[in-house]
Formats: sequence, structure tokens, C-alpha cells
Amino acid sequence: MVDSKDLWAGLGSALAVIVGLITMFLNIVSIRLFINRIGAFLNPYMQITIHEYEDDGVERSEFFLAVEAYLSKYCANKVPRLKAELSNDKRRTHVSVDDEQEIQDTFTDGVSGGATLQWYALTVYPSSQVIISRPGDEKRRLYRVSFHKKFRAAVLDSYLPNVFEKGRDVIAKNRQLRLYSNSAGWNTRGTDVMTCWSHVVFKHPATFDTLAMDPKVKEAIMDDLRAFKEGKDYYAKVGKAWKRGYLLFGPPGTGKSTMIAAMANFLEYDVYDLELTAVESNSVLRSLFIETTGKSIIVIEDIDRSVNITSTSKEDYGAKLTLSGMLNFIDGLWSACGGERIIVFTTNNKDKLDPALIRRGRMDRHIEMSYCRYEAFKMLANNYLHIEEHQFFELFGEIQQLLEEVDMSPADVAEHLLTKRKDTDACLKALVVALKNAKDDKDKAKAKEQVVEIHGETGGSPS
Repeated sequence: MVDSKDLWAGLGSALAVIVGLITMFLNIVSIRLFINRIGAFLNPYMQITIHEYEDDGVERSEFFLAVEAYLSKYCANKVPRLKAELSNDKRRTHVSVDDEQEIQDTFTDGVSGGATLQWYALTVYPSSQVIISRPGDEKRRLYRVSFHKKFRAAVLDSYLPNVFEKGRDVIAKNRQLRLYSNSAGWNTRGTDVMTCWSHVVFKHPATFDTLAMDPKVKEAIMDDLRAFKEGKDYYAKVGKAWKRGYLLFGPPGTGKSTMIAAMANFLEYDVYDLELTAVESNSVLRSLFIETTGKSIIVIEDIDRSVNITSTSKEDYGAKLTLSGMLNFIDGLWSACGGERIIVFTTNNKDKLDPALIRRGRMDRHIEMSYCRYEAFKMLANNYLHIEEHQFFELFGEIQQLLEEVDMSPADVAEHLLTKRKDTDACLKALVVALKNAKDDKDKAKAKEQVVEIHGETGGSPS
């Protein structure tokens, strides 16, 4: 049996060794810190690094993009190697600084004799042990600026803010609207299914000037959008996330998609077309939302038919994409990530949607996209035929009366105007005929329903 004295002696020796190792390690660390401090003291230059992605590794840094635009615009002529790409519209060449380049810039504001700064465009690759799970994780870019320590205050207080502002102006000047869509794919390991955004240039010609809609309603919508775009300080003051929800509802062909395009062009916002059938879970929905940028419209079309999220029953909790997940996406904590976003739902059947999904505060404005009425027709006639009411007063009057009695979508009216647009008189007369035929069909259907009701009450059957 081991003597207790020997046991305690052994433990004491072990503790002494451990304490010695810790002391040695701390000494080594202290020596390294001391050497680094000496090196920093002797080195007259300092560096600032701007990474491509924020700390979360998901959202691209606005500062990085501004630096990239600034260097490409103002310093590209000083770089031996550039990269050229076609712009989004495929009409112009976009030249920018290539990777692994050194760029020299000068700064004179508030600096006696001026200051010279050295920029480095660098690319960092992960080690072989890192598992890549997202596109873009295979490399990360960064910019590093080096300058003399005596210019520290001037660089931090004047130069870098100036770079940011000028770079942002360049981005705004060259910016083109984009249409994003989500799709399922495989990650770089070829195992897990993931969802990501892809984009094309957004070139839809729709504007509020050409939108076939009651002018008073259009003006109210534009005022609301304008107030939202200019409302950053107001939203912060009242403690609300800088976002707004729109519900567009109405029969097919009434211009819901055209309204979204007009909103995007009016605000100069990108459009994210979110296809819920490609979203497998609440976590994927959250990831997609985080990857959207500010100044954007997030659209879910035909939400009543996208997925079964219209019920609050207990069955939802077993689903991967749930109503609660959608609600959190609209106005939960995650909805406050980023800002200046508009969320738009469209539906043909408003009554089928769960009230919790479209209540005020989530969908702030409910806009009915109705059948074509006279004010909308006058807009279409002006857009397609370039005519006014007084030029064809009698035909316009007949069309006005028919549109009050017949439900025809703006898309159908526009199609009639488009097919014979070279002969205005024949075009309007053809529309009158189409409206009269639609009225006759409506009257026949109504008469048939009345006959069925009468026979149902008397117990007979229609012949």
C-alpha cells in the first residue's frame, strides 16, 4: 500500500513541474510581447487593414467596397496591373485594381508637405484544415494601408473618411439595379444543400408615370415611399427597424408585379425575388435575409400558394418552414439586421392568408390592385396610343360606361390596345367590342345563376 507521505510528495513534485511549465510559458509570451513592442517602437510606420467581410463573415463591408471604388477611380493610373470586366449592362468596360497590387496615394489636407500612403490589395486563403461551407469562403480579400505614424491623426480623422465618401459617390454613380433570385445548390464539399442568391441586371421599364392606376392612389403610394426613403432618423427616433411592409392583392393581371418594378425604379432599390419553395427551413430563410443588402425590396409573390404557412395550427411546429419563422423574418429580431428594406407580399386571395401574417405593423399598407377602371384606362390609352380623352370623346365615353359594368384586368385592356395600335380608331372600337362581349357573357352567367336558384327553390330542374 502506498504511504500517504509518498503520495503527497509525488503530487507536490507534479505541481512543481506544472507551475514551472506555466512560468516558462508566461516568460516566453512576455518576451515575445516585449520584442513586438520594441519592434513597433522602432518601426516608424503603422498599418490599417480593411477586410472584405464584416466580423460575422456574411455581409460585405461597405467600407471595403468604398475603398475598392476609390482606388479604382483615383489611383488606377498608378498601378502596373489592372483587371477589366464588362459592366452589368454589357456595354462598358469596368477597370479596377487587380489582386496582390501595391497602390500609392498622396494626401495633403491638413498635412504640411503632404503625406504618402501605400495601399496593398491582398488575398488571404484559408489553411488546408479549414472546412469550406459557403461560397466565397475559399478566399478573402483585404486592403491594407501603410503610412508614417506622425500622420496617424490626419489619416484617421480626414483621409479615411474622405476615401469612404468619394468611394461611395463612385459606387452611387455607377450603380445599376439588380434583380436577385434564390436557388438551391450544393456547397463546395458536395454534401449539404444550401440556398444562395444569384442576380441579373434589373431593366424593367415600369414607372409610376406609366402605371395604370388611379392618380390619387399612385400619389399616396409615392408619398409613402418617399417618406420611408428619407426616414432613417425618424425610424431611429421612434425605435423602429427601418423597414416597411406592403401587401399587394387583387386578381391576376391587375399589375402587382408592375407595381413592384415601379417601386424599385422610383426608390432606386434592388429587388430580391424570394422563392419560398426553395427555402427548406427557418434557418435558411434567416440566412437568405441576412445576405440581402440595404436599399432593397424583398418580394414574395403569391404567398398564399408558395408554401403551407397560412395556418397557426400545431402541425406547423413540425414543419421546417413555419409561420412563426415567417413572422420573425418580417418583424422579429432578425428583421432589424440591416436597414432600408421594403418587404412586399402579393396574393390573388387575401382572405386565404393568416391574419397574423398581414396585420398592420407587418404589412403596413394593404394596396388593392383592382380591375381596370376609367382613370386607369386613360393612362393606358396615353401610354400605348398617345391619345387624350378629348380626341375620341364618344368612344372614351362608351368605354367608360362599359368599364363600370365589366371586370377586365389592365393587362387584358393593354393587350387590346397593343394589337392594333397603328390604327387608333379601330383599336378603340375593337376594345369596345371586347368589353361588350364580356358584358354579354357576364349577363348570361348571371341569368343562368338566377334560373338555377329559382328551380332550386321550387324543387324542379332547369331544362
